Amino acid sequence: MKYPVRKCIYNILTEGVYKIAWTEPTGTDVALDFVPNEKKLNGTIFFPRWVKEHPEITVCFQNDFIPLMEESRVKYPTYPKMVVPEFATITYIGDAGINNEEVIAEAPYVC
Repeated sequence: MKYPVRKCIYNILTEGVYKIAWTEPTGTDVALDFVPNEKKLNGTIFFPRWVKEHPEITVCFQNDFIPLMEESRVKYPTYPKMVVPEFATITYIGDAGINNEEVIAEAPYVC
C-alpha cells in the first residue's frame, strides 16, 4: 500500500544542528532537533486536545485510517494542545538509501 507523503520542513539551525517538523493526519505537530555529532535528539510533540481525550481513535497504524483522522480533527476540539517534550540518544546513524522498503517494511502492529 502506498501511503501519503507528509510535507515536512527541514532546516540547518547551525553547523551540525538540524530541525525537522511536520504535521500528522491527527493534527499532531512534531518538531525534532538532531545533533548527530553528539548523538542527541530533542523533540516536542503538540497533541491536539481530542487526541488526549479520545486516544482510542489513534491507537492504530494511522495511515490506514486517514479519513477517520481527518473526520476527528473536525469533530473534536484542538485546543488546548498537550505538549510533550522528548529527549533521546541516537544509537545508529547510517545511509539506507532512497526508497528502501526494507528499512520499515510493515506496520508495527494491526489494530
